[in-house]
Formats: sequence, structure tokens, C-alpha cells
Amino acid sequence: MDPLSTKLTVLIGATLPAPAPPRLVESIRRVQVTTSDSARPGFQIVVADGRSGPGGLVDYPLLMDGSLDPFNRVILIVTFRGTPHILIDGVITHRELTPAAAPGGSDITVTGEDLTVMMDLEERSAEYPASDEAAIVEQVILGYARYGITPSVVPPPTLDPPLPIDRIPGQQTTDLAFLRILARRFGYVFHLTPGPAPATSVAYWGPPVRAGVPARALSAGPGVEANVTGLSFRQDVLTPFQVSGSILDRLTNAELPVHSLPGLRVPLAAEADDLPGTGHPRTRQFRESGLSATQALARAQGMADGAGDSLTVTGNVDTERYGDVLTARGLVGLRGAGWRHDGLYAVKRVTHTFTRGRYTQSFTLSREGVGSTVPAVRP
Repeated sequence: MDPLSTKLTVLIGATLPAPAPPRLVESIRRVQVTTSDSARPGFQIVVADGRSGPGGLVDYPLLMDGSLDPFNRVILIVTFRGTPHILIDGVITHRELTPAAAPGGSDITVTGEDLTVMMDLEERSAEYPASDEAAIVEQVILGYARYGITPSVVPPPTLDPPLPIDRIPGQQTTDLAFLRILARRFGYVFHLTPGPAPATSVAYWGPPVRAGVPARALSAGPGVEANVTGLSFRQDVLTPFQVSGSILDRLTNAELPVHSLPGLRVPLAAEADDLPGTGHPRTRQFRESGLSATQALARAQGMADGAGDSLTVTGNVDTERYGDVLTARGLVGLRGAGWRHDGLYAVKRVTHTFTRGRYTQSFTLSREGVGSTVPAVRP
């Protein structure tokens, strides 16, 4: 076997995932993994099974062995050109059987989500005396160490450990909802990144990150280097907005102005649509209360940053021709579409699709406007 050929590894099991049984691997028709910077990552596996022969007298063999049972853990790893990429570490949440009209051709489809689904099962009532947000986040995440999840927590710009005689932070939601509520207070995000080793994940709680080494360039146009199909650009200048208002600072009892700022993220566009004085930017009122001025400013900035980018790009690539694996929240360069649409983009969403002998990726990219900020992108 060519050591640089594309290989999909399926690990599955009730507790600690192990290589999928050969019968299951041989029966796979299609595997699809979708990752996103805003929605929960998910996967879908379609396998063919039948009840012909002695093994199918009682039920479908792949249902009898328990591999496809709900809440089994699934890890999908693609090894592309010698480098492994853990696409998702999740659990099965849905199973569907589609019996065929003719014997021996039924499909079993299992769908699942990443391990954040395990943080979203139980609403809890809990108190965290004398704990600031960063300490609370660490404590909540450590409760999932049995899944190989380790915390990566960036302390917010200001910490305000509460005195028990003043207030006691409390939780009345699922752990996942609570972590995201705490993140929004500072314009932060929370997500899981599978790896670096199988059955391990990093739980990141901190400011949005839009940096790193870009993936290989996506090439548009009719040239021999073109590797993108179905490329489409859409610019909606009404997507971004600014946030403005005031807050009664709970620490000083003084009324202070609150305004979001443009350009706090790494700029990817030469002509950004979220800058003051460009076009007709929308403004939303900041109406929250009970916060410190620092928390209010961070939350206003998080609202503005979460509005989304005005320029989005969609397309498809044949991975063998393209030569790289796209990662949600990563960067990628694009060339061949003209100066206004060339340059660097943030990868917003990727769907990886595997069938026998083929691996394709469908993507959505975004940035805050048009115009390249770099003279060239990584080839």
C-alpha cells in the first residue's frame, strides 16, 4: 500500500474506542464529517447490511454486534499524504434503518455529534462560592476528564472573585450552556478541538482566535492549477453591526459609555465593511445591566464580532487534487478570483465526504470585506 495514500480510520466503542470490526469497515458506503466555527460538529456514517445467510436470521448482523449502538463513541481520523488529522471525536445520537425492497441491500445510517453533547445532557443546579469565571470554567471542564478532555482557559481581562457575603455564582443550566454563558460575558468562545492524540480533546475557553499557518491555496479560474469547483462569492454589507450604549458600572455605580470597536480581530480584508464611515453600518443598542464596565465592553465587542463577516465564499474541492485538509477556525488562501476576492479567509465550515476511492471537501469561508491584504498566498 502506498504510505501516502488517503486512509480513513474508524475507531468505535462503548467506552474506549477501538478499531472498527472488519465487517463494519467493509460495509461502509459513505462517511461525512461537518465542522464549524459556530455550530456543533457532527458526523454521519452509512453502512450496507443485509439479512441473507445464517447470520441474519434474528436481525441485521451489524445491529447485533452493538458497534452502532446509540452513545457509542466514534473517532474519525483521516491520514492524508502521511499526516493524520483527527476530524471528530463524538458519540452516536441517532440511528436509522432503511430496509431495501430486495434482500441484502438495506442501509443503516448513524448520526452523531462531538463530545460537547455529553456536556449538554443534564441541567444542574450548582454554586461556586468565591470563584471567578476562569476558575469556574476550569472546574466544570475537569468534570469531563474521563473523556480525555483537558481545559485550555484564557483568563479574561478582569477578574472579579466574588465575596460569599456579597454574591455566590450559580448555575441553573447544562454545563455546555453555562460555559457559553460565561464566555459571552467577555466576548469569548467555547469549543472542543479533537486531539492531539486519539481519544483526547482540548476544551478551549477564551477569545476567538483567527491566526496560524494558512492551508494550501484554493485556486479558482480555468488554469491548470485550478482545484475548486462551484465557487461562489456573496457580500452582504448588512451583516456586520456596531454596538453602542451605556452601563451603570456595578463596581463604581457610575454611568459609563459602551461602544464596540472595529478591527480587534486579525484583519483579512483591505476594505472592511465593519469599519465606521464605510457604507451605512447598523447600530444595536447595548441594553444589559448588572455588569462592570470591563465586562460590558467585552460583551459589546463579542456581540459585534459575533455578527458575522460580510463576505462569504462557498465551494468544493477534490482533496487529492487540492492537496490539503481544511480545518474550521483555521485560515486558507484563495487565488485566481481577482484582487477583490483573492487573499486570506477564515474557514467557517467544512464538510468532509468519503466514499470508496474519493475524498471531497465542501467549504464556507468568510472575512469582513473585499480586497487582499497579502501580495501572495501559500501555494
